[in-house]
Amino acid sequence: MSYYFTILSPTDVPLFTLTFGTSKAGGDGIARFRFPDAARYMNQFIIHSSLDVVEEVQWMNGAMYLKHIDTHPPTAAHISAFLAPSGARFLLLHQPPQLPSSSSSSLAASMSASALGGGSSSRASSTSIAANPTSPQTEEAIRQFLNEVYENYVKTVMSPFYKQGTEIRSPVFRSRVIAAGRKWL
Repeated sequence: MSYYFTILSPTDVPLFTLTFGTSKAGGDGIARFRFPDAARYMNQFIIHSSLDVVEEVQWMNGAMYLKHIDTHPPTAAHISAFLAPSGARFLLLHQPPQLPSSSSSSLAASMSASALGGGSSSRASSTSIAANPTSPQTEEAIRQFLNEVYENYVKTVMSPFYKQGTEIRSPVFRSRVIAAGRKWL
């Protein structure tokens, strides 16, 4: 699965952005979005277009973690949100890997894997966590990731060297977010 994570200030200014891929289930940690040449700008657009949904949901729900709040069908991207008491919003765009479009190719892959003695193919099955971004296991992993990032965010903004409302450029914060991504996603 590919991820685009951003922290937005209460005034919708990006404070931190990070693009990464999954490290679980044989992933190499590299993001592979469906439209790689336009992914950088498209991901920003998708995240900012989901802000209206976040603003609607935040007043109906008292929780900080809002779960899966929006979907962008052309890219099969899902957006999960986390709200900080300060008004900052943590948005995670996650896009599952593209599965084979025809059932015959997946059938052939599973048959060749079983013929070679392997029980499953190297491709994600339809029941794996990466193939189902709205499953309870995926939601829990995203919640844990966002909670850990929030804890690190609080430590960073409480630093006397950080000026409120500016971009977070701390290499320590970036490495901790990457570590949380490897751990949970």
